[in-house]
Amino acid sequence: MKIQKEAMAGTLESSDLLVKVMPNTGVEIVINSDVNKQFGDQIRAVVEQTLQDLNVTDGLIIIDDKGALDCAIKARIQCAVLRGAEEENLDWSKLL
Repeated sequence: MKIQKEAMAGTLESSDLLVKVMPNTGVEIVINSDVNKQFGDQIRAVVEQTLQDLNVTDGLIIIDDKGALDCAIKARIQCAVLRGAEEENLDWSKLL
């Protein structure tokens, strides 16, 4: 799946995150987090696994995290990627 257009999901409220996706060659991930020292590795692992599950091959992913749980990170990434990819034929089993 490739990101075709800019898209966003989420908020900058406490315990949430804002995910922005943009077209790019290859996958590039930028993470800005208030809790990066404690949970940076876990946040990156969830982001990478979610992108892999969605088979994202091209796109710039920018995460502005305000202490979101893993389930919120996954949901926001899925939403932003699906908005930006403009996919019509989705494998919904990969989104669970």
